[in-house]
Amino acid sequence: MWYVYILSSKQKDWQYIGYSGKLKERLKDHNEGNVQSTKHYAPFELEAFVAVKTEKKAQELERYFKTGSGRAVLNKRIL
Repeated sequence: MWYVYILSSKQKDWQYIGYSGKLKERLKDHNEGNVQSTKHYAPFELEAFVAVKTEKKAQELERYFKTGSGRAVLNKRIL
């Protein structure tokens, strides 16, 4: 399975959307500061995730969630 996940920073008002085939390991990477784009916002908590069968579908869903309408769906229906 592949996962599209939404993280929120525990210290700042900031969210991150990403995808991974290994959700627990990826969350650990984010919290340990091993991800360049998120290291200044750590630590994180997992707000939500969506599981899909393929990496391609996860990429497409992540891209959608990063758009204006995708964020609206996330905030209204998922978060």
